[in-house]
Amino acid sequence: MKVLAEDIKNLLHKGTVIPAHPLALTADRQLDEKHQRLLTKYYLAAGVGGIAIGVHTTQFQIRDPKINLYEKVLTLAVEEIEKADLERPIIKIAGVSGNTEQALNETRLCAQLGYDLVLVSNNGMGDWSEEALLDRTRQIAEIMPVFGFYLQPSVGGRVLSYQFWEQFAAIENVHAIKIAPFNRYQTLDVVRAVCNAPRCHDIALYTGNDDNIVADLLTTYQIFVDGKIVVKTIVGGLLGHWAVWTEKAVELFDKVQNDRQNLTTIPAVLMSLNISVTDANAAFFDAANNFKGCIAGLHEVLRRQGLLKGLWCLDENETLSPGQLEEINRVYQDYPFLNDDAFVAAHLETWISEL
Repeated sequence: MKVLAEDIKNLLHKGTVIPAHPLALTADRQLDEKHQRLLTKYYLAAGVGGIAIGVHTTQFQIRDPKINLYEKVLTLAVEEIEKADLERPIIKIAGVSGNTEQALNETRLCAQLGYDLVLVSNNGMGDWSEEALLDRTRQIAEIMPVFGFYLQPSVGGRVLSYQFWEQFAAIENVHAIKIAPFNRYQTLDVVRAVCNAPRCHDIALYTGNDDNIVADLLTTYQIFVDGKIVVKTIVGGLLGHWAVWTEKAVELFDKVQNDRQNLTTIPAVLMSLNISVTDANAAFFDAANNFKGCIAGLHEVLRRQGLLKGLWCLDENETLSPGQLEEINRVYQDYPFLNDDAFVAAHLETWISEL
């Protein structure tokens, strides 16, 4: 069983910014290795504390034997992190999915490639019982540290009970959970379940609720357990939204973390900022069309900055929805303080020259 290095564990529990890494493709929908590496360089330069790849934002289809990009993109990310030779730790997270056999094979590969944790997805497993999902996770955890994932149903996840998360939190080698149901009630289910678990303080909570990022990071939960209050916070984020405008996301996270630690009241400006970020996310993720254009929306932002050549997805039918481009234009105009275009423009040529 692989265990977490102490510096990785400390950073995970302190909290950090972890973008969900997109997939760079050419116009004929083949891997664009140059821009795949460029994205990783951008995230590291922006100051992130980790990278998550092989996840929903990377497109689950990379596992299709006809496409066969899963190992390749995981390898490229590790290579760029190693080449950067940073003095600070970087949490390397790889997504695993599929039935138990597939998930275990992917987990073994992630261990071989040097990843720190696996993000366990239940996408496409709506007909599995919760006990079957838990047993699958237990087997994965025997190989590698686990980062749990509550994926929203509209992009392939499913609703999971409080009892599921209570048992999930009891699994040894589970170190974190990404809470991403885009639902306040279901978010609270996870927090309550973890607070009631004997391993409560061994599990770091991360927001994946791209529709409520700042508020999630500012909230202190006080949960009654056996007549006593257990305090728990969502310490960081593992987010598709943070795949774009990442340097500003790091800046915002640092401010939120500082204010949460040093102030007794939340500045009203941060709650207003929460709405600004949510509005931008609605455009990028195509909330108006039930998130059909969520990956293409992120690609469009990265394309504008020169970090991608186009917004192509593996599925040729996966593209911007009608009206989504206009929404992206609107949030660019309405919230110029959220984008990091100037940062990217100042460094893009240097990053490219180093590839």
